[in-house]
Amino acid sequence: MTQVYNFSSGPAVLPREVMLAAQAEFTDWHGTGMSVMEMSHRGREFTQIITEAEADLRKLLGVPTGYKILFMQGGAHFQFAQVPLNLAQQDDTVDFVDTGHWSKIAIKEARRYANVQVIASGDGSGIPDEAAWQRSKGAAYLHYCSNETIGGVEFPFIPQSDVPLVCDMSSNILSRPLDVSKFGLIYAGAQKNIGPSGLTLVIVREDLLGRARAGTPTMLDYQVHAEADSLYNTPPTYAIYMAGLVFKWLLERGGLSGIEQQNIEKASMLYETLDASGFYTCPVERPYRSRMNVPFRLADERLDDPFLEGAKARGLLQLKGHRSVGGMRASIYNAMPLEGVKALCDYLREFVRTHG
Repeated sequence: MTQVYNFSSGPAVLPREVMLAAQAEFTDWHGTGMSVMEMSHRGREFTQIITEAEADLRKLLGVPTGYKILFMQGGAHFQFAQVPLNLAQQDDTVDFVDTGHWSKIAIKEARRYANVQVIASGDGSGIPDEAAWQRSKGAAYLHYCSNETIGGVEFPFIPQSDVPLVCDMSSNILSRPLDVSKFGLIYAGAQKNIGPSGLTLVIVREDLLGRARAGTPTMLDYQVHAEADSLYNTPPTYAIYMAGLVFKWLLERGGLSGIEQQNIEKASMLYETLDASGFYTCPVERPYRSRMNVPFRLADERLDDPFLEGAKARGLLQLKGHRSVGGMRASIYNAMPLEGVKALCDYLREFVRTHG
């Protein structure tokens, strides 16, 4: 098969080593004669899988005591409702920072359950100055999205907060070291840096459990899942298994400090190629450029289709930008090898020579 590089924003590329390990164990996990997807979620074999996955994730992130890790379903969209139902009452105020598409969707959903105050709004090119945020007195929590997948805007800092800090980290979790102790709750869809779609991670401080408002559906109560060790109902077992393989892959590569250096190298190479071209433009201010999602535009949008056709012919896939903004987008998550970014940069320069 011809080498291809998948720049999809999600579901996204997985480490080749992980895929090969899963392939080798697909019909027979560790001599059991069963595939992981055939196992009982309450059996001894899967208990080992989920226990190891949680332990490895705690090690990677340095999750302190007093936090629960939940393996859940429903994606970030589910969390847009689950967070306010668990952390705020109907009349409570919750603060949001709006930095793009996913912030706006989270805000819209939260307004169904609480009094939402947007304390800062970006224009899609950066992060509003934290000193100017109009924080609410007595807010139940402060929510932000650490990396806007569509706009390519990433927080280079963790906001200060006197109330529980809640973060949607779906597209940059595990890409750099993180001080989990600064957060009340972190959630992340798995299909970017963790594993296949269908799994959602929630890391929640234990003192925030047991606060769900009256009438909250049982399946939406964090405490129910925490008390059941993520096994209240049948979890996404195979996705958890795959995530566990990814966690081990990261640990073998120096953990989050090691992968961060690789991510810096890849992002720097790509942005430098775009900036030096005089042909491509990136809409994001330099301090807030995402290491994970790199949006860019060509000098003439009439060249978009030829650009994509040429990229596909060279095995560079899924570079078309989100339908809401157009242009191009290269997602270079942890599993994207440096060789893939080099191949893209070579093509970017070649396209300028032939079409610039």
